[in-house]
Amino acid sequence: MTRIAAVLAKRRPALADDLVAAMAEDVYEMVAGLDLVTPVLITSVPELEEVVWPGTEVLHIADDTPLREIFALLRGEQAVIVGADAPDLPPLLIGKLFRELGRAPLSVCPSQDGGAVALAAHLPLPAWADPDLDDHDPVKALRAQASGPRQVATGPGWHRVRSAADLARLDPGLEGWDNTRMLLGH
Repeated sequence: MTRIAAVLAKRRPALADDLVAAMAEDVYEMVAGLDLVTPVLITSVPELEEVVWPGTEVLHIADDTPLREIFALLRGEQAVIVGADAPDLPPLLIGKLFRELGRAPLSVCPSQDGGAVALAAHLPLPAWADPDLDDHDPVKALRAQASGPRQVATGPGWHRVRSAADLARLDPGLEGWDNTRMLLGH
């Protein structure tokens, strides 16, 4: 089975460009270190190509490209799209999303403050699904779109860094997120 783990990195006007780049690199390094997945970078920021390992596919999008169109760019049987604004995301949560695909065509890692940190799906994305990582309650929205019951599974939630205030949520006790940690002086 071909599984794709794609990091979605867009400009974040509320955050400095170097912080956006550091977080994207940390999330990319986490997904690139996962077993049995192929990492991909999806970005609207051309400079972020520098954060990926040689040979990694980089897909360029506009900032407003819908998630449905982004899923359509991915080639595999299953894919997870992870927001690049969760630098301390534990890799285990990505594995749980893929595991949930055993019982539903979509699985969501909700963000503690609204939105989703990551979304996994069987490819092609179901015709009824129009996901959005920034929807306030993506699980509720997707379940309302679903063609029937048990179409959307959820995994444990996490947090995203969408403003400078969100930096306080980063867990200094977790391994990883070295680039963000170094930039912040932790």
